[in-house]
Amino acid sequence: MGKVIQVAEAAKAAKSAMNRLNTIEKNKILEAMATGLLSHTEEIMKQNALDVDAAREKGRTPALIDRLALDKKRIQAMAQGLRDVAELPDPIGEIIHATKRPNGLLIAKQRVPMGVIGIIYEARPNVTADAVGLCLKTSNAVVLKGGSEAIHSNTAIADVLIRAGEAMGMPKGAVGLVTDTSREAATEMMKLNELIDVLIPRGGGGLIQSVVRNATIPVIQTGVGNCHIYVDKTADFEMATAITVNAKTTRPAVCNAAESLLVHREIAAEFLPKVFRALKEKNVEIRGDAFCQKYGAVPATPEDYDTEFLDYIISVKVVDDVEDAIDHINLHGTGHSDAIVTNDYRNAERFKADVDSAAVYVNASTRFTDGFEFGYGAEIGISTQKLHARGPMGLAELTTTKYVIDGDGQVR
Repeated sequence: MGKVIQVAEAAKAAKSAMNRLNTIEKNKILEAMATGLLSHTEEIMKQNALDVDAAREKGRTPALIDRLALDKKRIQAMAQGLRDVAELPDPIGEIIHATKRPNGLLIAKQRVPMGVIGIIYEARPNVTADAVGLCLKTSNAVVLKGGSEAIHSNTAIADVLIRAGEAMGMPKGAVGLVTDTSREAATEMMKLNELIDVLIPRGGGGLIQSVVRNATIPVIQTGVGNCHIYVDKTADFEMATAITVNAKTTRPAVCNAAESLLVHREIAAEFLPKVFRALKEKNVEIRGDAFCQKYGAVPATPEDYDTEFLDYIISVKVVDDVEDAIDHINLHGTGHSDAIVTNDYRNAERFKADVDSAAVYVNASTRFTDGFEFGYGAEIGISTQKLHARGPMGLAELTTTKYVIDGDGQVR
């Protein structure tokens, strides 16, 4: 832990040794890390309380504080995530494809580590454990740079993971935390091409765009989540209400939370009062078009339909049909996660085919776009780009490939 250049240099020095770890060794390290988190729960919570208190003093929103806060249950979930990653198949060394050429050459495409992965993230201390677990299992060294809001939490978690990992044979420097939380340190990290192989930003739109614009290192872009629920005219109202409330209110400050609700015009007069009542019971501010305002919504601005609120706010719009909903989502959405609630098979299939997002749901909450829920043990982020990785990024997305060719004297 320390300055950017020191942490990155140590990670690069550990890269080859990481690649030599076998699956059994990596799984033992992950188990030791999980045990370490559980045995240091009180210490981690004490440091987290410093971050939460500081956030409250700065007037941060309740939703942001919820993202930041750790309790025993969340620390147990972090530990379980590491154990789940240990249980997953090791992708390193996997032969993806092999062919024998007419000249006898055997050409195989093999999955290998990326090398050193840099991760810049904000007020989510669980990212520290998730990133370490996934990078370790894929034999990557990792340079972590969290935000100032979570510096005490991240330092405590990283210290536990590093000590537990190195005690079980993890190469020294393979996991490093940059404790300088300044913007200058982030900018420096974005340009360390000789030391860091790929950079992954995880946070709000401002952070992600800053990394995309300023980094000279290749970037895997994780996504802002302007997610939608579309309630079709054949939808079950109870289901639609439950899905909307779940997607908006269970954790409004995460990227898979719903930010916008679209409702078919033919059912709007009957459905809107029901869903608005349920949302208001959860203290959600509803911003809607002129039709929605008849039922208690405050006027929505055009910008509201493009906004990731990350708060107890939702924009609502009445649409003419499924095509209108799809057009709205593809225009205003961020390609993250979008859902239709319907009993019409053709509309469901049309929605799945035409909505251009990383995750498209039929009759389910967008809150399932998550590495743990998808069976990946954890995630490094949700990618909304279309190169290399899209959707929840688990183990496979943290690897690259190389060709290995076996011959018996062939020349060209």
